[in-house]
Amino acid sequence: LLLVISVLVRTTSVGPVFFLQERVGAQGARFRMVKFRTMAVDAEARLEAMQSGYEKNSVLFKDPRDPRITRVGRVLRKYSLDELPQLINVLLGEMSLVGPRPPLACEVEKYDPDAVQRLRVRPGMTGLWQISGRSDLTWEQSLRLDLWYVDNWSPVLDLQILVRTAKAVVGGGGAY
Repeated sequence: LLLVISVLVRTTSVGPVFFLQERVGAQGARFRMVKFRTMAVDAEARLEAMQSGYEKNSVLFKDPRDPRITRVGRVLRKYSLDELPQLINVLLGEMSLVGPRPPLACEVEKYDPDAVQRLRVRPGMTGLWQISGRSDLTWEQSLRLDLWYVDNWSPVLDLQILVRTAKAVVGGGGAY
């Protein structure tokens, strides 16, 4: 599957197969998160122009009609296949299978003191946010779910989230 996705990304758009981005992990440690590239190579340079007038989420930018996303990227994102390379981050101990979404440093700079609590645990490939609406959630809703997870973590909760993630990914709703 990883090889097929790599070939599709490489042959349908210009640029590298993987997208590496610095993220903030547990206790504020920074790490390079790896994903399949789903956007045009100049996507980060075009972000500021895209954000003007955007009000849905005060911290995160997600637009279901984002023109920077490639055709293959839309499918990969819908089924969270772009996140499979994050298993490398899990194996390196930088991420967990389940946990809060790994934030960008610029997002952490905007955090209220309450939001910093989500950095008490390793970020995850999936979490309550993924099974509760994904990108359709507001920042406040995502934060509330992450803080509840941090305060109520258990192996059974992680197992429940993993099972529900499979259903959410197959359904593809709220992913863009």
